[in-house]
Amino acid sequence: MDTSPIPFESASPRLTRAQIRGLPEMRELLILAEHTLQSPLQQAKVDVLDEVHHAGESFPLLAFQFGPDDPSLPTFAIFGGFHGLERIGTQVVMSYLRTLLELTRWDRVTIDMLTTTRLLIVPLVNPVGMYLQRRSNGNNVDLMRNAPVQAEGLSPLHLFGGHRLTPRLPWYRGLDGDPMEMESQAVCNFVRREIFPSKVALSIDVHSGYGTFDRLWFPFAKNRQPLPDLPEAIALKHLLDKVHPNHIYCVEPQSRQYLAHGDVWDYLYDEYRAFQPEGHFIPFTLEMGSWLWVKKNWIQIFSSLGMFNPRLPHRVKRTLRRHLFLFDLFHRAVRSPEPWQGLDTDERERLMRLGLDLWYAKP
Repeated sequence: MDTSPIPFESASPRLTRAQIRGLPEMRELLILAEHTLQSPLQQAKVDVLDEVHHAGESFPLLAFQFGPDDPSLPTFAIFGGFHGLERIGTQVVMSYLRTLLELTRWDRVTIDMLTTTRLLIVPLVNPVGMYLQRRSNGNNVDLMRNAPVQAEGLSPLHLFGGHRLTPRLPWYRGLDGDPMEMESQAVCNFVRREIFPSKVALSIDVHSGYGTFDRLWFPFAKNRQPLPDLPEAIALKHLLDKVHPNHIYCVEPQSRQYLAHGDVWDYLYDEYRAFQPEGHFIPFTLEMGSWLWVKKNWIQIFSSLGMFNPRLPHRVKRTLRRHLFLFDLFHRAVRSPEPWQGLDTDERERLMRLGLDLWYAKP
C-alpha cells in the first residue's frame, strides 16, 4: 500500500460552502498552506497525507514541513486536532504556524535553525470530527484510543480509558482486530517516515479538556512503568524550569493522572525504540486545563464545545499566545540537545533516581 503524501500544489484541495461554515479552521489552514508555498524559505513545503471522506465531503490532512528534506536531522513536531471538540488545540498550533511563517521572512536566527533542524506541523488530524462537533472521527472512533495498545490493569468499566462496547458512547476504540482508522494510520505513517530516522526528536500533541491547569505529559498511558527515556524527560523538565522559571506547566507521566488503551504516542514511542535503539524520541502531550475556563464562565458548560474551549475573546487570545514560548524552547532543544540528550552514564543514573522519586515513588 502506497503511503506517500501528495504535494499540496498537486492536490489543490477546495472546500464547499458547508465546510467553510462548519470548519473555519480548515479554510485558514488552506490559506496558511498557500502562504507557506510563497515563503522565501526554500525548504518549506505542504503535503496532503490523506483525504478523509464523509457524507459526500472531502477533508485533506495537511502536514507542514520546514527545513532540509533529510529525516535523519534533529526534528521537532507539533500535532493538533486529534479530538474534534478540542478546536482550541488546532487554533494554538495554527497560531504558532502563523508566527513561524512571519519569522521565516526576516529572522536570521529562525532561518539558521532551519538549516540544521526540521520542524513538522500537523494542525488538524481529525477534520471530520471537528466539522461534526464531536470528539471522535466520522466512524465514531476516538483516535487517541485507536492504536493496538492494551493498558495494564484497567477495568472494563473504566469507559474513559477506552472501550469496545458501542460507538454510541465516547472513547470508543473500534472493534478488536480492525485496522487503525485512516487518520491514525496517516499520522503513524508520517511519524515513521519523517521522525523515526532521526536520533534526536521531540513532539508535542496539543489537547484540552482535563484539569484546571496546563500539563505536559510524556508516556506511558498504558501502564505506570517508568519511561526508558526518563532521564532525558526530567532533563528536559529542568531545562524548561531554568529557561522559563515562571512557566505554568505541570510536567509528569500521563499515568499519574489516568491510564488509557490505544494511546497513539505509546504505540509510536515503543515502535521508535525498536527501530532506533540508540536514538531519543519523546512525544509529549500538552493538556490545556479547560476546567478553569468553565470555572470562570460556568454557563459555557451547557455547550458541547464549552468544556473544551475558552469562549470569551480575551481568554482565546491569551491561550493562543500562551504556549508559543514552549514550542520555541522545544525547537531549540533539538537544535542544541546536549543538556538533555547527551548524558553520560552517571548523570543518567542520577536523573533516573530523581525521576523515580518524583513521579513513581509510592505515597
